[in-house]
Amino acid sequence: MSIPQQGGGPIERREQLAEYISSGEKPAENWRIGTEHEKFGFTWDDLKPLPYDGKRSIKAMLEGLRDRFGWKQVVEGDHLIGLERDGANISLEPGGQFELSGAPLETVHQTCDEVNAHLAEVRQVADEIGAGFIGLGAAPEWSQAEMPMMPKGRYALMTPYMETVGTLGTQMMYRTCTVQVNLDYASEADMVRKLRVGLALQPVATALFANSPFLDGKPNGMKSWRAHIWQNLDEARTGMLPFVFEDGFGYDAWVDYVLDVPMYFVYRDGRYINALGQSFRDFLNGRLPALPGEVPTLSDWADHMTTVFPEARVKKYIEMRGADGGPWRRLCALPALWVGLLYDQGALDAAWDLVKGWDHETREGLRRAAAREGLAGHANGVRLDELSRQVLDIAEAGLKARARPGAGGLIADETHFLNALRESVDSGTTPADELLGKYHGEWQGDLSNIYREYSY
Repeated sequence: MSIPQQGGGPIERREQLAEYISSGEKPAENWRIGTEHEKFGFTWDDLKPLPYDGKRSIKAMLEGLRDRFGWKQVVEGDHLIGLERDGANISLEPGGQFELSGAPLETVHQTCDEVNAHLAEVRQVADEIGAGFIGLGAAPEWSQAEMPMMPKGRYALMTPYMETVGTLGTQMMYRTCTVQVNLDYASEADMVRKLRVGLALQPVATALFANSPFLDGKPNGMKSWRAHIWQNLDEARTGMLPFVFEDGFGYDAWVDYVLDVPMYFVYRDGRYINALGQSFRDFLNGRLPALPGEVPTLSDWADHMTTVFPEARVKKYIEMRGADGGPWRRLCALPALWVGLLYDQGALDAAWDLVKGWDHETREGLRRAAAREGLAGHANGVRLDELSRQVLDIAEAGLKARARPGAGGLIADETHFLNALRESVDSGTTPADELLGKYHGEWQGDLSNIYREYSY
């Protein structure tokens, strides 16, 4: 979840909302890559989730990283709730999921180096307090009641609200992890093309990264339970957004969509004010019940934009949100996939040609099939295994065309980061398939083995 925004003057014209989005436009030479990933912390002696406070805790992790590696602390009230350093930040999801939001970097090589350095720092602090971290899309054994709640006002408001919309909202908050990448656009037209491709092909990412086949200690019938959760909560703020594919879509249409999403909160003077279910349109007119007579600032708009959760999301950049959290190699594969598809014009055009004839039923059908069956899924004659192979070919061509070298020039481009995904397509198996094979085979149904074999 995002750290609350600061600053920004009062919104005096509705046009400022679209202008806020358009202010993210950048020429191609300034496009950057921002990778985010979440992971579950646990204590090694009892394999239970890390609490917020105590000698072995999330707070101890934050303090250790702050004191040893030069991170600057972020506090809410009296609570340490995050860290910042060199354009990156570490934040906490509701159940203590530890999230790195990486700095905006130029190449996948750099973002992978950042991931590696972060996990090495986390490992050093965690080892000293008897903790471990694991990358999975959903908590494999821990019940909802076992998950701690992080001391953030946003979560105290969201938790009871999520229990009233959809069926799985609190599971999303407390028992899931993702990896995502944030990418830039040059213009409104470029944003539209990238968002359409991103939404249409999000099921490919869901299938390739499917890594949440367990819940409450047993198989849950899905390859990506995390993706299944997103299909069964607040319809007002999730989904594949068919309006994005309609003629005339652009910044203003995105503004209309976000304005119609019910509010969660307003952040003022270090605290969250309950605005659950209220209208940002009313806020613009000074008629918000939570703050009567007050109009929003641009930072309020930025905060509200973080409360929509579709499969791909626009802020001042585009977020690709369809993948489960996973093992080390795939944390670098996810940005490589989307950079290859979206940061080369030839690849972007080829990707659009692949999906432009699909209707909403096909896109939604693939979304659901990816969660349920991974690469074996299909919808309206489109097979996810075949589609994934085509998508990887396009992404590889895009990365070759970018020709961004790494390792001091010893590596010609970024294509090798796709290797883990190519192995999945060639074998037809996702991380979830591998986990299920072990569960039914050598583990003999004992999920405690997952921590030893798959922790970072």
